[in-house]
Amino acid sequence: MTDISSSTSQGKPRSTLTLVVWVSLLLLLTGLLIGLGTWQVKRLHWKLDLIARVDARVHAPPVQAPGSAQWAGINAENSEYRHVQASGIFLNDKEAQVYASTTLGPGYWILTPLKLADGTTIIVNRGFVPTEKRSPVTRPEGQIESETTITGLLRINEPKGTLLRSNMPAEERWYSRDVIAIAKARGLENVAPYFIDADDAKNPGGLPVGGLTQITFHNSHLVYAITWYGLAVMTFGMAAYLIHVERRRAKAAR
Repeated sequence: MTDISSSTSQGKPRSTLTLVVWVSLLLLLTGLLIGLGTWQVKRLHWKLDLIARVDARVHAPPVQAPGSAQWAGINAENSEYRHVQASGIFLNDKEAQVYASTTLGPGYWILTPLKLADGTTIIVNRGFVPTEKRSPVTRPEGQIESETTITGLLRINEPKGTLLRSNMPAEERWYSRDVIAIAKARGLENVAPYFIDADDAKNPGGLPVGGLTQITFHNSHLVYAITWYGLAVMTFGMAAYLIHVERRRAKAAR
């Protein structure tokens, strides 16, 4: 009897300690999940604000493309998708073809340097050509020689390549629109650290095809927030349930 009584008296503190540990862990997890949900709500507001700002830029009247004095301040958050225009002469012999997969099928983006009157250069993504039109000799009408004005969207440099493939300048294999690397490979200086996606204004001969910029933003923050908050409710409910069960057991033991 002494042993059983001793075992029972020693078991009660352990049961209480176990309850406290489990409830504490569940409440800690609840707090963590609430924090994650709140963070996703903040991210949601940030993303909605970004989408609104980008939409305003895209539909605003075009402004002069940023000059060299402004290049240092160019970044994705404040500058990408700005509606811009620039005038100059295409350096057609310096164009680069970048692998592309578009709604028109596989092919290439045609990136051509545009030499401005002030001596600086902006690389322009003139648009898409199908694979069989990669070579400039197959689309001579589109090789504009006279001064021209380009209108489009400012895009941020895409360095190195894609997730699966790296650019290989020595082999003329470009998988991303890395204007810095393209400028270096073409021996160009004073080149803007961004490029312009040309709009859908038709080029002579119909190629390249501009205006194919895809403006999409992955926005699942609301779903994530609901998920985290839902899990928080579940873990809090589990903690409350454990406390309720323990109280019932305590009453039954009296």
